[in-house]
Amino acid sequence: MRRFGRTLVTAALAVAVVGGTAGWASGGSQSAVTGPPPGTAAWRADTAYGRVLPDPATATPSEVARFFAGLDDAQRAALIRSHPLVVGNLDGAPLPLRYEANRLAVAATGEARYASLAAPDRRILAFDPRGRGQVAEVFGDPEHAAHVAVIVPGNDNDATSYDSRRAPHTGPAAMARALRAATGGPVAEGAVSGAPVAADPAPGGAVAVIAWTGYTTPVGVGLDAADGRLAAAGAVRLARFTAGLDAVGAPDPVLFCHSYGSVVCALAARHTDATDLVALGSPGMRADTVEALRTGARVWAARGPSDWIADVPNVSFAGLGHGADPTSAAFGARRVPAADVRGHAGYFTPGTQSLAAFASIAKGEAR
Repeated sequence: MRRFGRTLVTAALAVAVVGGTAGWASGGSQSAVTGPPPGTAAWRADTAYGRVLPDPATATPSEVARFFAGLDDAQRAALIRSHPLVVGNLDGAPLPLRYEANRLAVAATGEARYASLAAPDRRILAFDPRGRGQVAEVFGDPEHAAHVAVIVPGNDNDATSYDSRRAPHTGPAAMARALRAATGGPVAEGAVSGAPVAADPAPGGAVAVIAWTGYTTPVGVGLDAADGRLAAAGAVRLARFTAGLDAVGAPDPVLFCHSYGSVVCALAARHTDATDLVALGSPGMRADTVEALRTGARVWAARGPSDWIADVPNVSFAGLGHGADPTSAAFGARRVPAADVRGHAGYFTPGTQSLAAFASIAKGEAR
């Protein structure tokens, strides 16, 4: 009974801390964007091609890939023009088609907040304007690179804020550019300086990196950040996204999962073919040990000495809290050196031990 009382008190403390009593911003509840992309009904009703188009809600990425393989260039171009939001978000569709479809979809919104995403030299792999918006961007060429890394961010990330000016090397796009530069890939001048828009100058490089803001993230540090509801919805989308990469012939990815993004990765882990899962600044992974994640991926964990996430109690009670500290010895993850990381978002800062280790993991060199 006494143990239960301690657990209850600790859980209450977790709610209080995560809810903002420590001075952090609290956030309102978010509704997860799920299901097939906008325009699916019109897509399914389209009979202009003499065949049934794959249902975005039920067709596997492999089935989607086979469908597009059976089309000629004119048919593919017509589908892009008629259904850009569907093609742009259809896992398993050829990547160049998705880039072009998303340029059209972004432009069609007519919204200034998304305009930079439509630049002709950007490779936008997913764009969904529903809610706060979701977006994924490619740096490199996943179909021809030797390795692929996917950045899965945490709170306060969406399509609206994606190109906002931030502190250098923070935010999903800047993290992706920093990792690509660290692995030897070409990066545009100023791309890791905090500038809001900096496209990849060339598709070459051994490692392609994808900034994946493909789920509804919590806003602020409130109850959404303390429970797993948004993470569970995001995990379904992440698993399908990685299956889509596999369907187009990309290498099995390494997942770099920051903050609440590590909860998403943990719930998706057993449904992906990731070679490695790297949790950084993690509040917990809803598992007591690596074995409980039920994944064949190698699991890594990093936490800097000044990261405030260490103040969040590692408990789980009545659905709140994310459980054990992934950097603890008992959890069993491989440790990533992070002694020189500053704050909660400094893990991709050039020159840090963590970024050097991330580059080694992304290139398949770490042991």
